[in-house]
Amino acid sequence: MAWLYFGAVAVLIAVGYFFGRARAVAVGRKQPLHSRPYYYGAFVAIWIFAPMMLVYAIGIPVAHHIADTQAVMAYDPALIGNDFAKSAALREIQAVAAGQFAGDVSARLQSAAQVYKSYSSWTTSLVVAGGIALGLLGFAMTLRLVGATFRARNHVERFVSYVLFGCACVAVLTTIGIVCSVLFESIRFFNRVSLLDFLFGLQWSPQTAIRADQVGSSGAFGIVPLVTGTLLITMIAMLIAGPIGLFAAIYMAEYATPRFRSIAKPILEILAGIPTVVLGFFAALTVAPNIRSAGVSLGLDVASESALAAGIVMGMMIIPFVSSLSDDVINAVPQSMRDGSLAMGATPSETVKKVVLPAALPGIVSAFMLAISRAVGETMIVVMAAGLAANLTFNPLEAVTTFTVQIKTILVGDQEFDSAKTLSAFALGLVLFFFTLTLNVIALEIVKRYREQYD
Repeated sequence: MAWLYFGAVAVLIAVGYFFGRARAVAVGRKQPLHSRPYYYGAFVAIWIFAPMMLVYAIGIPVAHHIADTQAVMAYDPALIGNDFAKSAALREIQAVAAGQFAGDVSARLQSAAQVYKSYSSWTTSLVVAGGIALGLLGFAMTLRLVGATFRARNHVERFVSYVLFGCACVAVLTTIGIVCSVLFESIRFFNRVSLLDFLFGLQWSPQTAIRADQVGSSGAFGIVPLVTGTLLITMIAMLIAGPIGLFAAIYMAEYATPRFRSIAKPILEILAGIPTVVLGFFAALTVAPNIRSAGVSLGLDVASESALAAGIVMGMMIIPFVSSLSDDVINAVPQSMRDGSLAMGATPSETVKKVVLPAALPGIVSAFMLAISRAVGETMIVVMAAGLAANLTFNPLEAVTTFTVQIKTILVGDQEFDSAKTLSAFALGLVLFFFTLTLNVIALEIVKRYREQYD
């Protein structure tokens, strides 16, 4: 039914646009039009699209609610007040209605499934019919408005501005919703665990006993080991990605021939498209064993999963971020500045060091900050190459863990959502949010301080 409805929407929009534009062209042969003909076609199409989508967006959830409620009433009216039992019953009813129920179907369940199919069919049909009727009504009414003095362009541009405003609001509200959900769950966690113990504790072991009669750890929620592990891996990654990415950008922007640049830049950016799980396999199966073998040959005790292996592969992953962004920033420096430096007798290398890089510094810093944020948020490479052990160490040859790995580990599997262990994932997310926010603020301050305006 959905495909039929959206097909009708597409057909009516195309027909409305064609007739609106054709009518405007016919009117324009007799007298000057206020707007171009395609604005009239777009105006008619908008007033077909908007009512039909509004009816669908409101009507379908209402139709589903009616069908669900009537099906549960037919199955067992006592379930209406019990959300958990109601959801379980609805799953069975919907499975029977779809012919996917594995097991014996009772007469009451079969009757409820028939009620569900009946209500779902006629309510959905009503929504589809109402939407198509409104679309046709909008087509008829707007087609009559097409005339020489009608300001179609103003109406179309106003509608587009409303759509853009709505998209901006969705983006802002989504961000606010994410922050609020993380914040509220973090507050619940801090009602159980001291904030000071969380921020300054030296041990991370979130395992807790679920029931009072169960033997288990009471939990230790100090994030200092996670902070050190995150910073250690990020530092190793940036020591690799920073110089390589920046030097590659300088070479491709200042020294490489156009032919070499057209080949090397796409190949370099392929690294950004490699899935992180593939890089994680590479780190676990190739890099980590080689590091361990090299360490043993030198008499060093290297863990099978180490921060060094994860940091090296993560550095490979974020090289394209540093390189591509820095390359764009360096190319944005006006050519007149280079020409002036060379005219004063400076060599190309002196021009790069004394003119180009200082002018591009704010953008380069932003590229590095973005790369750091990307490294801090990486999960799969750390899981597969650095392990899960929350060790408080700065030794890159030992196993460590990070914020994102612990969030993933805590939320995997069946968890009691009210436990301190599960809620600690939201607290970790809140700390990670403030960490990346701090990086962005620092980047903005550096850009603001060193930014220069060029003609």
